[in-house]
Amino acid sequence: MARACFLGKAAVRIHPVPIGPLTLDMPVILAPMTGVTDRPFRTLVKRFGAGLTVTEMIASEAMIRETRQSLQKSAWDPSEEPVSMQLAGCDPERMAEAAKLNEAMGAAIIDINMGCPVKKVVNGHAGSALMREPDLARRIIEATVKAVKVPVTLKMRMGWDHASLNAPELARVAEDLGVQLITVHGRTRCQLYTGSADWGFVRNVKNAVKVPVIVNGDICSITDAEAALDQSGADGVMIGRGAYGKPWLIAQVMAALTGRPVPADPTLAQQHALVRE
Repeated sequence: MARACFLGKAAVRIHPVPIGPLTLDMPVILAPMTGVTDRPFRTLVKRFGAGLTVTEMIASEAMIRETRQSLQKSAWDPSEEPVSMQLAGCDPERMAEAAKLNEAMGAAIIDINMGCPVKKVVNGHAGSALMREPDLARRIIEATVKAVKVPVTLKMRMGWDHASLNAPELARVAEDLGVQLITVHGRTRCQLYTGSADWGFVRNVKNAVKVPVIVNGDICSITDAEAALDQSGADGVMIGRGAYGKPWLIAQVMAALTGRPVPADPTLAQQHALVRE
């Protein structure tokens, strides 16, 4: 990578956060993205210093059946350790069973998906559909936490729509049931990916719980990461689409948020070498 340059504010903006018995030294996390964050991409981003990577969303039913796709999504490289595996589903017992399988495969963290807005997932009463089914959400969280010894985390949205912004309430329930870290995407399900992420809303979740809270959505630069932290009061950031095609962004954000010199973008030759890998 090209020599470092000084960008961003020279101040420490993030600190290590606990995830149950684990400690995440750098709470700058690569978001799970279906079709993007497969093992090769996660391994590449980890080389750039990501504090934590998360697998693509794995359907609990597919995991239990051990389909080829679910096994591919669950595969991980030792360089990723600790690895977080994300599960989605609508049946508490099946989610618990799938979580046990992922734990046996080496997952250090199980992440429950209550944020995916995709129609196919929502129609199956999974992902962000659970934001409007709080009792089912509670039962899924409870069953998953009880099923495994590793920490369980939760990723969600602000709510189903702007008339039901129930993320703070769901976060409190999740914390009471043993969830160790909560990530909030600053949009509702009905927004999908339109408009802008409301980082300020995430502060409501941060104020509602004692466990670490991570802000997510529209973080595509150092400036975005700094603003997201300022507005949300969160303990760290999760970067998704901003890292797609620019995996070195993670390293740049980490450097800026810890007051270190920010690495410059790789040269074109270096980028071509990364593509060939």
